[in-house]
Amino acid sequence: MSSQFHPKFDELQWVIQIRRTLEEEIDQDYGEVPAVCIFNVPKALLATHPDSYTPQQVSLGPYHYCRPELFEMERCKLAAAKTIQKHFQSLKFQNLVDQLIKFEPRIRACYHKYLHFNGETLAWMMAIDASFLLEFLQIYASKEGRVSSRMSHFVDNAILRDMVMLENQIPLFVLRKILEFQFSSLDSADDTLFSMLMGLCKELSPFNLIMEDLPKIQLVSEIAHLLDFLYHMIVPKMEEPSEIFELDVHGKDKSSADSNYVEKLLHEISKLLSKLNRGPIRVVKEVIISRAVKFILKFPLTILSNLPGFAILKQPVEYLFFFQNKEEHKPENDISRSPLVEEITIPSVSDLWKSGVRFLPTKGSISAVAFDIKTSTFYLPTIALDVNTEVVLRNLVAYEASNASGPLVFTRYTELMNGIIDTEEDVKKLREKGIILNRLKSDGEVANLWNGMSKSIRLTKVPFLDKVIEDVNRYYSGRWRVKVGKFLKLYVFEPWQFLTLLAAILLLLLMTLQAFCSIYSSTRILPVKTTQ
Repeated sequence: MSSQFHPKFDELQWVIQIRRTLEEEIDQDYGEVPAVCIFNVPKALLATHPDSYTPQQVSLGPYHYCRPELFEMERCKLAAAKTIQKHFQSLKFQNLVDQLIKFEPRIRACYHKYLHFNGETLAWMMAIDASFLLEFLQIYASKEGRVSSRMSHFVDNAILRDMVMLENQIPLFVLRKILEFQFSSLDSADDTLFSMLMGLCKELSPFNLIMEDLPKIQLVSEIAHLLDFLYHMIVPKMEEPSEIFELDVHGKDKSSADSNYVEKLLHEISKLLSKLNRGPIRVVKEVIISRAVKFILKFPLTILSNLPGFAILKQPVEYLFFFQNKEEHKPENDISRSPLVEEITIPSVSDLWKSGVRFLPTKGSISAVAFDIKTSTFYLPTIALDVNTEVVLRNLVAYEASNASGPLVFTRYTELMNGIIDTEEDVKKLREKGIILNRLKSDGEVANLWNGMSKSIRLTKVPFLDKVIEDVNRYYSGRWRVKVGKFLKLYVFEPWQFLTLLAAILLLLLMTLQAFCSIYSSTRILPVKTTQ
């Protein structure tokens, strides 16, 4: 009788596993592993690029074990198991399987999805797949970089990509158990495994790994699996920032703020005219500082804004002179509050370049991202992009989204790169500055890679990256070239907006002339006729 839950669901086996989990005490001699560390890729990410998360050559672990197209590699796995067995100290491969059977509850606890295998099948699967993985990792164990494995001829980029996929991981303590059978002590086994992992990490990491800046991983037992090791080597560790909401301590009412706007407007216009003092500009300047204009500007903006002309001009004037200030006084900038959108709001490399921003490469990884407002310099880490990079980046994002309890640092970095790279011209400028090392066919491929990595599955705040984004936007929005360009596009190139603005300016000039006439006696302008 088939189960209603799953076509392969074995009810008797399920009951046996539940009973064993509750009755047996898990052996803790080989370190702690997170309760769940191997996840299914979130559907929102899987839908964007399935091939980056689905093994193409080899399955490791239970998630993709039954796919027929991967059966061809089973012969290579068995060959690796035979080679591993030769290094055992008078032990048979069956002894390893028997040991792993004892760890069955712990192995199952590492996987997010329920495993439809009995204990013995799962133990054999772990033993064979871990043997294959160890034999492959031997290639990267040599500190001098010399190949030290008979599988060196078997190195293939497709297999490397498969090994870093989130759903293709096996618990690292299984590899430690196998190496313990080969070495006299667990410390020797851990040193060898750490050397293997570091070698593979250097091969796959798109960033320069500076040893003194790497996190201090004292014990291999702290690592859950291969992808977890790669993540810890690349992503700086950060604590979850506490939510802080600041009150408006200035306490200014609307009329006070409006009058401040008027003062700032007069100050900004005076600054613009201070450098020009010839011909018609002198006349305009005298009008600006005349008593009539000052008298008008003494009225609160709330009153002036209700007058014809002023109401129309208020919005463009605020946009041109106060846009940056309004952004600065927001309690929480929208950029740091909206990572759920497809792309964060930040100018492209080309736009920043035109506004005077310099780009310089830095050593290290994500923690080196910074923007110096004083020198207009954007610092970004050097990243090398090859045929494996997209799979590595995507699976690091998927693992972080599934496992990280703190801020999604790596995800935020990919969103930043997606934001500043729109076209191959953006890639070209970063490549020329040494920030991008392009080992793909073209700059267009790099642009497509970053533009395809725009999904974020949950809200996150990363203080140091959010501050960089905010500073870049503040700098860019404060440039007069940018302000005038946006102003012209919004209020001049739009036909109806332009006509409305023109009418408002003419009306304002007429009102100014009328004010002159009302303040200065008409006798000063026209001769007074006396009647006799």
